[in-house]
Amino acid sequence: MNRLFSPSYLVSLFASALLLASAQATELGSLPDFTTLVEANGPSVVNISTTQKKVRRSLPKGLEMPDIPKDSPLHDFLRRFFGEEDIEDFDSQSLGSGFIISPDGYVISNYHVVKDAEEVIVRLSDRREFQAELIGTDERSDIALLKIDAKELPAVRIGNSRDLKVGEWVLAIGSPFGFEHSATVGIVSAKGRNLPSENYVPFIQTDVAINPGNSGGPLFNLGGEVVGVNSQIYSRTGGFMGLSFAIPIDVAIDVADQLKAKGRVTRGWLGVLIQDVTHELAESFGMKRPRGALVAKVLPGSPAESAGFKVGDIVLEFNGKPVSQSSSLPPIVGSTRVDTAVPVKILRAGDALTLRVTIAELPDDEELEMAVTDRPGTASDRRLGLSVVDLTDEQREELDLRESGVLVRKVEPGPAYRAGVREGDVVLMVNNVRVKDSSHFKELVAELPDGKAVPILVQRQGNPLFLALKVQE
Repeated sequence: MNRLFSPSYLVSLFASALLLASAQATELGSLPDFTTLVEANGPSVVNISTTQKKVRRSLPKGLEMPDIPKDSPLHDFLRRFFGEEDIEDFDSQSLGSGFIISPDGYVISNYHVVKDAEEVIVRLSDRREFQAELIGTDERSDIALLKIDAKELPAVRIGNSRDLKVGEWVLAIGSPFGFEHSATVGIVSAKGRNLPSENYVPFIQTDVAINPGNSGGPLFNLGGEVVGVNSQIYSRTGGFMGLSFAIPIDVAIDVADQLKAKGRVTRGWLGVLIQDVTHELAESFGMKRPRGALVAKVLPGSPAESAGFKVGDIVLEFNGKPVSQSSSLPPIVGSTRVDTAVPVKILRAGDALTLRVTIAELPDDEELEMAVTDRPGTASDRRLGLSVVDLTDEQREELDLRESGVLVRKVEPGPAYRAGVREGDVVLMVNNVRVKDSSHFKELVAELPDGKAVPILVQRQGNPLFLALKVQE
């Protein structure tokens, strides 16, 4: 008899199949059941639609339709191609998600979901719709706080994103492509991811399927607590490719609380440019292994400069929290309260030191750019919103200025602009003291009193002009 059909072999084969099926059933039985989680939390998730008014110009500026007789067969064709010269307003709608954080109607979503919105409509799972009030937004964290006029709403339970572990199950509910209350699951792929678009948010990376329309929706843990706000995806096609990123709920709630309290968000600022410590750099600095954030530049007028930071310092700990790599430092600094003095452990020339720094408020993007781009022969002052540069020998000869003056290269909205200072002016005197160069200019403006007008002499198109400059308190 063929061995394949022997009774003993068939019995053995049947037993093996039973064992395999039993093992598979056991394995399947160990997987979490998400049905209860979705049923309990689905009503707390909302759909968000926005209406934006945009301006469309049919003809590019300066371009006119060719002068062709109206009875020509080409006239209608070219009219359709060029369009009309009038500016046309039209409404554009976008879809996103959000979730209710309090029974009295506060809703969290993404900044990019409601950006430039003329009207925001929040739709609940029971099909009720509300026009939302925009309490505030924070572009850096991509968080928006909305308020709808309703009470006794089903609010989510807020978790702690710091307790998340890589490999942990998470679930998202949102409206991908407008399909409302879609649930997708996955695991936490990584924590503390820093993306090029934002250094102050330690993103949670997951493999949960996130697509356009999921933005602003909640990310739940198995306990039914919100641990993140779905925000971004990595994609080469525009759709999901296995990499999605969520804003930690700790960050989102802190931003929402600040928006609710004062309508804006403040972050801590140290004032250094940093880079990673590579294996080669670690060896050159006498370190056993690469770690910390290497200070490549100390920004003038920053808290770091006041605290005594130097180029070449390696930040190892900030306020008792270890800095494993350079990307770890910005979120820690950003979450530190302004005007708080904190210890910072550094490595300088092989010696461990502890500096104490008083954290300032992170400047806006324009002010920060001015501070970062300071080069030798240049100076910026964010209080004034003014950036100047030393005059070249050719410029001095052309302007007939032998010893004093600095050229204004950039003026931002602020005291200097309100005083009348403009790009191209040459600042000759500040508070009745002649300006030698950009370094001297920086010293003079640092000594200006708050709330008091002082004279500033500029040269504009060859003519001297006194202006009254008043620094805000």
